[in-house]
Amino acid sequence: MENTLYDFGMIGIGVMGSNFLLNMADNGYKVIGFDLDATKAKKLEDEATPGTTVKGVVTLEEMVKQLDKPRRIMMLVPAGKPVDNVIENLLPFIEKDDVIIDGGNSHYVDTLKRVNYLNGKGIHFMGMGVSGGEEGARKGPSIMPGGDLAAWQRVQPMLEAVSAKVNGEPCVAYMGKGAAGHYVKMVHNGIEYAIMQLISEVYDLLKRGIGLDNDELADIFKKWNEDELQSFLIEITSEIFLKNDGDTKARLVDVISDKAGSKGTGKWTSQDAMELPVAVPTIDIAVAMRTLSGFKNERIAAAELYHPKNKDLKGGKKEDILKIKDALYFATIICYAQGLSMLYNASTELNMDIPLGDVVKIWRGGCIIRSALLEDFYKAFKKDKALSNILLSKHTSKLLKKKEKHIRAVIKLAMQSKIPVAGLMSALSYFDAYCTERMPTNLIQAQRDYFGAHTYARIDKEGMFHTEWNEEVVQADHAHAQTENPKH
Repeated sequence: MENTLYDFGMIGIGVMGSNFLLNMADNGYKVIGFDLDATKAKKLEDEATPGTTVKGVVTLEEMVKQLDKPRRIMMLVPAGKPVDNVIENLLPFIEKDDVIIDGGNSHYVDTLKRVNYLNGKGIHFMGMGVSGGEEGARKGPSIMPGGDLAAWQRVQPMLEAVSAKVNGEPCVAYMGKGAAGHYVKMVHNGIEYAIMQLISEVYDLLKRGIGLDNDELADIFKKWNEDELQSFLIEITSEIFLKNDGDTKARLVDVISDKAGSKGTGKWTSQDAMELPVAVPTIDIAVAMRTLSGFKNERIAAAELYHPKNKDLKGGKKEDILKIKDALYFATIICYAQGLSMLYNASTELNMDIPLGDVVKIWRGGCIIRSALLEDFYKAFKKDKALSNILLSKHTSKLLKKKEKHIRAVIKLAMQSKIPVAGLMSALSYFDAYCTERMPTNLIQAQRDYFGAHTYARIDKEGMFHTEWNEEVVQADHAHAQTENPKH
């Protein structure tokens, strides 16, 4: 029958939605997509691989009626109100036990509300992160589903079929309860922000500090991608430097504005890290630097006012490039460490039960932050499932110790050259603080108790304590005055 013909439905068949459906069809599933735009519906059908079953429709009711029961429906629409609108428009047509999947970048707080709302109606709802861009959706993305376990089991074979594969293993796994899928994707994007910031700083050091041209930059990043820094972001960076601009004939990267955009997921990561709380300073600074990039007119005025003179990095060219590479490697590990630490804490605090080993496993392929490093992290989590921070892994410590000297040297050179490396500096500062047995924050606790009676813990006995600081200071001042002026 017509209403049981299709296995999977998609709402929103732009490039991402249609590519995901076409991928699914290539793996043997019968798929149907809805969009109000009839040209998109026709384009979906036209782009289908011959012999596959793909249909495009222009009404929700038509799509829902042609889905096998219980239905499996995914939406790829902008986050926020559009998601709620789609849900409300679907409700008159769907039935109990149907599955709805939000594959967009929704904030996990909104996802949790939707999970609870639809659960009361007997509808299974899943928040699902999808990473890999347009090409990933077509050829195999990294997929991060969370929420309703019964819903996951119903779509698991489909998602495993369409996901990227690493060593024959699908880059999809159940991410945990509630809004865990979108939470994991949010942190993924936060790590992405941080690594991109680091790469941009390294680019600045190589270009302004050493004076490399675009061909040399492309060659260096290509070589790095063939070594321990192998990753998707390093790979595409090498290709970016070689792209020519059709209008000016210059390299395209040189005519792109330095005002960086964002869609909010990095900011959400920083905000939610503070709520937990957990420290993700390199993600924080990446968000801040994108914001600062937007103040172009003020930056121009400041440059005219202060006349910063950038000096070449001191040292041999070959040696400096090696140091910069090691600094990037070191700081990239710290980015992952901060994000995974956030997931570890959120798993408990937000009752999500996020399996970190599986998170790292599915990030190895398909997603934007895939890299060779994740294989090392995957082994670490397989060895210790309760690992709270990847920095506590002995193997990770060996990797960092090899590079530590060079990141310190690079930061010093950058400061002397007046080239901003806030990401590298925050990564090293996080590392130094995390490895410090006794931080100077005992003074902060004393200050808080002094002006606000916030109390403090002691190192020699249990409990919380408060001191009348003003009283003791007055007595001490009086005693000092008596010593200095005995006649008084």
